[in-house]
Amino acid sequence: MDWEQWWEWIKEHRGKILGVGLGLLFGWFAIVYGFWKAVFVALCVAVGYFLGKKVDERTDWRRLWERFFRSR
Repeated sequence: MDWEQWWEWIKEHRGKILGVGLGLLFGWFAIVYGFWKAVFVALCVAVGYFLGKKVDERTDWRRLWERFFRSR
């Protein structure tokens, strides 16, 4: 298999590869640090991803703040 075929295979299966990598990472964290600490780290990563995505999209932070913390 040459590099071009290898790269095409990786692009075709990138979701599976990413899922396996994240599963291995979470499993390692759970073994080394404990389940709840691993869940906390995963939650922090998810929040960081969400905020980073909003920065990339150049989101209006005031509207986002008001959407989550509006008075009821």
